[in-house]
Parts: sequence; C-alpha cells; structure tokens
Amino acid sequence: MQTEHLGVKKVVLWQNRIRIAKMMQSKINLRPRYGEVDQMGYVYHANYVSYCHQARTELMRTLGIHDQALEENQIMLPVISINLRYLKAAKYDELLTIQTTLREMPKTRAVFEFEIRNEANEKICTAVSEVVFVDSISRKPMKVPEIIRVKLADFF
Repeated sequence: MQTEHLGVKKVVLWQNRIRIAKMMQSKINLRPRYGEVDQMGYVYHANYVSYCHQARTELMRTLGIHDQALEENQIMLPVISINLRYLKAAKYDELLTIQTTLREMPKTRAVFEFEIRNEANEKICTAVSEVVFVDSISRKPMKVPEIIRVKLADFF
C-alpha cells in the first residue's frame, strides 16, 4: 500500500470574495484481496467501510498520529455515522485509489470524506464518515486532543 500526503489550499470565490480554503488530504492505493470479493468477483459492499477506515488511519499516520499513540493518550475515535454511495463495482485485484479529505479543524468531531477510484480513474464510491473524540477512561466526548490539534494546525 502506498500513501500520498497532500496539504491543499484552494482559492474559493464566496459571496464575491476570494478566500483561501484549507484542507488536509491524503491518498492510498490498495488491491482488494480474494476473500473480500463475492462469487461474481466484485468487492462485497461492507468492505468499502473497512477501506475507508484504513484510508482515515493512513491520513492520520501521515501526520505522525498512530493508533498506538491515541491509545497511549486515552483517546478513542468511534465512528458515529458513515454514509456510502456506490457508483460502480470494484473487482478482485483491481488497483483502487482512495482519497481522504478533512475539510475543517475538528472540534469534538471530525468529518472525513472519501473518494474511491478504480484503475481506469473512474469514481466508484464516495463516502462520508464522522468520528467523535472520546476519553477512553471516562467514555465521555472531548474536544480535539492537543496532540491532534497541533498536528493539524498547519492545514487550518
């Protein structure tokens, strides 16, 4: 799997004003394994959720935020919603590219957007996942932890 980190600044015209819209993006490539496809050779629909989770984890990893560091700092990121739109089937062993976008600095929740493309660069799935920052001891929601906020500060 290959991960590409893209810090992006877009010029946006909004209400007749130009502003710089900042966001955090990364891309990963993966190939569906044999056990992830159905009898027709298409990726089973539930596996797209796992692909999005993997892409989100890799975006965080590009910032130096690893799952182990989150656990050591008593931080959990449970998914509170995920919505996928399937546009075209992915096939066994087909190279997929997943672009993950974080459009704004999280507060207590983070919203990740995903775009999955096949080898022909066709968009095959889009998804949006929302996670909440939770203290693993109290199990209560919390503001974005400092170790994450500091790493994202350059992008927002």
